[in-house]
Amino acid sequence: MKTQSIIMSILLLFILSCSTSRITNSWKAATIPDKTYNKIMVVGLINNNNRNLREKMEDHLTGDLAEHGYTSVSSLKEYGPKSFENMKESEVVEKLYNSGIDAVITIVLLDKQREKYYVPGNVYYSPYSVYHRHFWGYYSTIYDRIYTPGYYMVDTKYFWESNFYDLQSKELLYSVQTRSFNPSSAEELAHEYGKMIVGNMAENGIIKR
Repeated sequence: MKTQSIIMSILLLFILSCSTSRITNSWKAATIPDKTYNKIMVVGLINNNNRNLREKMEDHLTGDLAEHGYTSVSSLKEYGPKSFENMKESEVVEKLYNSGIDAVITIVLLDKQREKYYVPGNVYYSPYSVYHRHFWGYYSTIYDRIYTPGYYMVDTKYFWESNFYDLQSKELLYSVQTRSFNPSSAEELAHEYGKMIVGNMAENGIIKR
C-alpha cells in the first residue's frame, strides 16, 4: 500500500507539472456562510465568436462541481448564448430564483495574447577559441550556426477570472485569477480550468469537499 501511495504521489506531481494553467491570485471573504448550495449556475462571459470555448468551459466546471456533490447548470444550455441580455438586475435575480439557483460562478476571459517569436536553427553555445586555430573547424562551426534555418513559434496566453456569488446575500465570496499557457485544445483548457478552480474553492471552504 505504501508503494502504491508513493507511485500515486509521483504521478500526481507529474500531471501537475504538465498542466498549462496556474492560479496567479485568489481572494475569499472574511466570513464564509456554512451552507450547502442547492443549485449553482456557471456563467461564461466569453465573446460569442468563441462559443465552443464557452460551452466547454461551462460544461467542465459544472461537471467538476457535480463530482463534489453539487447540482450545477450551464447558463448557455439553460438560457442560450445571450442569457441575460437587456435585463435588469431584479429581473435576472427573479429568473434565477425561479430556476432554483442560489449561487452563481462566473468565468471571464479577461485577455488573450498571442506572441510570435523567432527560434534560430542552432542556439547552442560553441567555444569558438577551440576551432579558431584551424580555418575549417572555425568555418564549419560558424557556418552551421549562421545558415541552419530557424522557425517561428507562437505562444498563446489566456488570462481568466472567476467570481463566486451567494445569490441570497448577493455578496461576492470568492475570486480567483489564472493564466493558461499554450493549451493544446479548448477541451484541455476547460478540463484543467474546471479541476483547478473547483479544487481551490474546496481548499478555501467555499464549497464542501
